[in-house]
Amino acid sequence: MGLFFAEDKRPQKGRLSGFDRYREILERDVMSFFLAGLVTLAGFLPFGAGVFCAVATSSVLVLIPACVLGGLFAGPALYALLDLIFRTLRDAPVNWWENYRTAIRKNWRQALLPGVVLCLYLGFAVFAGMLFWWAEQMPSAGTIALFLASLLLGTMLLGTYWPQLVLFQQSGVQRLRNCVLFCVKYFWHTLRSAAILVAFWVLVALLLPWSLAVIPLIGMWYFPFLANLLLYNDLNEAFRIEEQIWAAFPEQRPVYDDEERFKEGG
Repeated sequence: MGLFFAEDKRPQKGRLSGFDRYREILERDVMSFFLAGLVTLAGFLPFGAGVFCAVATSSVLVLIPACVLGGLFAGPALYALLDLIFRTLRDAPVNWWENYRTAIRKNWRQALLPGVVLCLYLGFAVFAGMLFWWAEQMPSAGTIALFLASLLLGTMLLGTYWPQLVLFQQSGVQRLRNCVLFCVKYFWHTLRSAAILVAFWVLVALLLPWSLAVIPLIGMWYFPFLANLLLYNDLNEAFRIEEQIWAAFPEQRPVYDDEERFKEGG
């Protein structure tokens, strides 16, 4: 696309790092991310509509079934988006529609329950936030801090659970155990990634309804991409992502001294 690089900064072997790596991935795959984000947004629309009805009626009895049903659509959609993001982070060949469709077709069942849990978490977070709005008096600073801390903790755990769900075949108990251990070992890095996601969605909530305009553009893909990019080296170190995947799928191993590998994939 030529939007970010004035010259080729690639070393003869290995991948770029830091901000150059960020710009490289966006230049190569931003359109794939954007299109996949739109499809993922469609998968979250039932959940969003259900939460809107629950908030409008101030009813938890509406919220719970809305989150459960919405999670059945949102889970597979998010799974496919993250599968695409992690493909780009390990420099695997990308054809966004083929990869997205294949990820849903082969893995939608295992994404259903995590999708329901995620939507219940998000739905109750939205409802709890609305309680602050409905309250006659402004909540104390301690209450707001506790609410934000709980959001960060939940996002840290979910942010480490979903990559494992997408990348490996494991039991749910093993994934949860890994989440806790990973968050402890890489606490500050995990906190940073979670804070990016929480800050974005809190800002969206505070600026409603005008902020709805940015969700189709960047809301569904950019911040998950950024959060996982910042965490990727830690995830790869802890879970040996590339070692395991390249052993199983040697055709996905990138060759960094071959310039032709960066052909457009989607």
